Amino acid sequence: MNKSPAEAASCEELIAGVIRPLVRGWQAYHVPPAEGMVKLDAMENPHTLPPELHAQLARRLAAAELNRYPVPSYTRLKQEICARLGVPEGYDVLLGNGSDELIAILSAACAVPGRKVLAPEPSFVMYQVSALSAGLEYVGVPLRADLTLDLPAMLAAMAQHRPAITYLSYPNNPTGTLFARADVLRIVEAAAPYGLVVVDEAYQPFAGTSLMPALPQFNNLVLMRTVSKLGLAGIRLGYMSAAPALLREFDKVRPPYNINVLTEAAALFVLEHLDVLEGQAARLREARTVLAASLAALDGVEVFPSAANFVLIRVPDAEKVFAALLARKVLVKNAGRMHALLRNCLRITVSTEEENAAFLAALQAALAEL
Repeated sequence: MNKSPAEAASCEELIAGVIRPLVRGWQAYHVPPAEGMVKLDAMENPHTLPPELHAQLARRLAAAELNRYPVPSYTRLKQEICARLGVPEGYDVLLGNGSDELIAILSAACAVPGRKVLAPEPSFVMYQVSALSAGLEYVGVPLRADLTLDLPAMLAAMAQHRPAITYLSYPNNPTGTLFARADVLRIVEAAAPYGLVVVDEAYQPFAGTSLMPALPQFNNLVLMRTVSKLGLAGIRLGYMSAAPALLREFDKVRPPYNINVLTEAAALFVLEHLDVLEGQAARLREARTVLAASLAALDGVEVFPSAANFVLIRVPDAEKVFAALLARKVLVKNAGRMHALLRNCLRITVSTEEENAAFLAALQAALAEL
């Protein structure tokens, strides 16, 4: 039943009265439909668990007590993560419903009017969204034209704004850039007198390096990861570690039952078979090398170095190429819409040999149309 004009107007007045102007000006996060597509837009692991593990996982999930709330301490799951994923001895982890919730927890814990959050740009959009949602100010520092970190600009911005939180995606999304370890640690040191540095290692399985061992050296370093890119995007599980006293403060604003029992059961099961996921990550690293070389051989395509499970390229006209790929049922990310530094760039998830071949064929056809 349609509302009357008077009812519609009153709803608009209600929204204007109670919803923040900042939020009213936003667009909801858009996830494009992907049915029937070669889906290469979301940095997912294309490999599933081996068939022999499916039945075992099904039995484990069937035994989960869906009528009960989760045990909010998640002690066993946290112990397994610490033991199997390289968390330093004496350090714990805090769990989140993906990295997004961890970022929201950090924002909520540090939200004091006038405080600022700082990050290189372009980078993960949720750093900015979460900061502004919590009432924090956001400062973006552009990367260099070659998409590497501009350390002098970062240090100057930090000295000027003294941010409560500085985010560094390591490797960086959406560029794939792996910032120099020495530069990252220099930023951690510079922020020590006044703020946190959150190193986001969502793509660590594909980078071959980690700052997790450096945690005990810096009280202001927070290390954040997710299991999404490793092959478990569907269970939405992120974790972060920091100095124990600091982690306890973050835990105070964590919702008490934020990890559901199915996620917990699935994560515990897969951690027992971590070698399977690590093997899949190794295959994707090899496929990344092959895909990048194939792309570099195409006329008019610039390939940026990547330490993640995706490749960023620049083409003559990203809008036309994106549309031509879409017409051929290949979905990639039009990164050119994300930031001025990414003009005419597309981001492609590294996938199976078959899907990579399908993408390359579609891309060659799209470029030929130009």
